Amino acid sequence: MCIAVPAEVIEIREGNIGLVDYGDLRQEVRLDLVDAQVGDFVLVHVGFAIQKLSRAEGLETRELFRQVYAAMEE
Repeated sequence: MCIAVPAEVIEIREGNIGLVDYGDLRQEVRLDLVDAQVGDFVLVHVGFAIQKLSRAEGLETRELFRQVYAAMEE
């Protein structure tokens, strides 16, 4: 099973590289497959942004991931 994780684009760098924020982690990803701007939420899979999300969807999905990880630590 493959999982894509929601992240917010916080910077766009030369070469179509985006710096994204997962909530508590920042990472560079490729933006070649989406037309993303700073402030957009994207789904990231293996270092590529593969789909744009609305801000509401991004925040909701991020919260669901947080809840799952918290439950796994209990």
